[in-house]
Amino acid sequence: MKESTRVRNSEVAAVLYEVADLLEIEGVSFKPRAYRRAAQTIETLPEDVAALYKRGELEDMPGIGKSIAAKIGEIIETGNLTYLEQLKKEVPTGVEDLMGVEGIGPKKALLLREKLKIESVGDLAEAARKGKLRSMRGFGKKTEDNILEAVERQQKSPGRFLLGYILPVAQEIEDRLRGFPAVEMVSLTGSIRRKKETIGDVDMIATSAEPKKVMDFFTSMPGIQKVLAKGVTKSTIVLTNGLQVDLRVTERTQYGAALQYFTGSKDHNIRLRGLAIKQGWKLNEYGLTDEEKGTVIASVEEGDIYRALGLQYIEPELREDRGEVKAAQEGKLPDLIRPADIKGDLHVHTKWSEGSHTIPEMASTAQGLGLSYIAICDHAKTLAIARGLTEEGIREQMREIEALNRTLDGFTVLSGIEGNIDRNGKIDVSDAVLKDLDVVVASVHSGFKQSEKEMTERVLTAMHNDHVDIIGHPTGRILNDRPPYHIDLSRIFRTAADLSVCLEINAFPTRLDLSDVNCFTSREYGVRCSIGSDAHAKENLRYLAYGVATARRGWLEKGAIINTMGAAELTAWLRS
Repeated sequence: MKESTRVRNSEVAAVLYEVADLLEIEGVSFKPRAYRRAAQTIETLPEDVAALYKRGELEDMPGIGKSIAAKIGEIIETGNLTYLEQLKKEVPTGVEDLMGVEGIGPKKALLLREKLKIESVGDLAEAARKGKLRSMRGFGKKTEDNILEAVERQQKSPGRFLLGYILPVAQEIEDRLRGFPAVEMVSLTGSIRRKKETIGDVDMIATSAEPKKVMDFFTSMPGIQKVLAKGVTKSTIVLTNGLQVDLRVTERTQYGAALQYFTGSKDHNIRLRGLAIKQGWKLNEYGLTDEEKGTVIASVEEGDIYRALGLQYIEPELREDRGEVKAAQEGKLPDLIRPADIKGDLHVHTKWSEGSHTIPEMASTAQGLGLSYIAICDHAKTLAIARGLTEEGIREQMREIEALNRTLDGFTVLSGIEGNIDRNGKIDVSDAVLKDLDVVVASVHSGFKQSEKEMTERVLTAMHNDHVDIIGHPTGRILNDRPPYHIDLSRIFRTAADLSVCLEINAFPTRLDLSDVNCFTSREYGVRCSIGSDAHAKENLRYLAYGVATARRGWLEKGAIINTMGAAELTAWLRS
């Protein structure tokens, strides 16, 4: 396999997802689900899929059989897939693009193409504005309005990358640079260092006595689509997935100042420059200086900049101008939760519903990651598309967990469920079963277009069920795809605090829900949160780190997160 044809896991997964979409357009049964499951497996692998391919281990992965493994091999070897190109020729013009609009599935896309000759998203928007959609079967004015809103949202999208999928790519580049002899120090900066939920591009800085060698190495790494600029101290590349990466090389004596400056955010830096100006100083990427005396006050270490300005050190995740500078002046910055504080994962799926691995496999992986417990929260019966469990199935799973726990040393598997909240706020599992589970997560999975009043009452009703411990992904958003549903979070926060019902920080990269901003607001109400990976495969368990990053950006401390407790303390707290 040549380095020039190297493709990343996300790119292989994208091809498989596209195959699934096109098969669905053609009305093929079963295969779309198989390709999506394989795509999810590849997307969440902790190592390069090409390495598995070279070792002949693709078929050992869940959801990947001989046929799909062969197609993955073709993508890796050539960067293309003949099967996909054939499918594209069979699909009517524009149908695939239409499916990219929220609310447009294969059937509706085909109907729009056949009845109204709509072949592009632009055509769709025009037809919606003119009221042409509502006359067709399955469409109405509300559907038309929703589609127009989705189109406008899509057109405004800045095309940002999800943190959880891009951070590993950026860290791989950082590690490559760190291993290059001419590089002394290197760090990610910008929004990716602040752990924002979506990333526009990646910024990095390094120090070196031989910057030209560093730039030659940086611009010749594998996986580069194009070199946009190459200079002695700054270069820009575009990876094959479209991600732009900028690298600056600075002097070691200016590294701390550059790290602070390029980490940002812009508004945070403006606050710091204001403090410097009050002292008669100047702050930029080269250092904090007293121009009148011609002296450098601080530049070598990032922490020196903050100390010289009379501030506590402000963690990168907090640098968003949300009051962190004032808090740092007063010595009142929060003692942020750390990854090591998390003792368990409170939202894990298995093969019992739509997951890819067994309970023992998920438990073993979690223990290997340093956790001491997981809660198995497979879907309940209403979510048929996810092979939700019947109540008899839940009881059977509980018996398996009980038997497994007798064999485990230093690790506990908690029994749980992710129940569906129906339109009236009822959970699709009886209280007789819920009361016997260790953890009950209740989530909204449908009916996202309800009014704010309806959705708020729906979730509040679920929260008043005595057996509900956690409200899963509380706003229902899918990053870059679906906006949050309309809900009065102030009422949700108030009730959550009153009833001791936790709100989840769902750590799956497409969700990160609650958001950092909502976590920040939840503090005012005394809400306690849980962090769950929503893992559907053992590789997903590492997503917990993104939930922690979201909590940190929301100023949350260890005491605000219930799974910083050990298993025994947690179960006692939940039962109380």
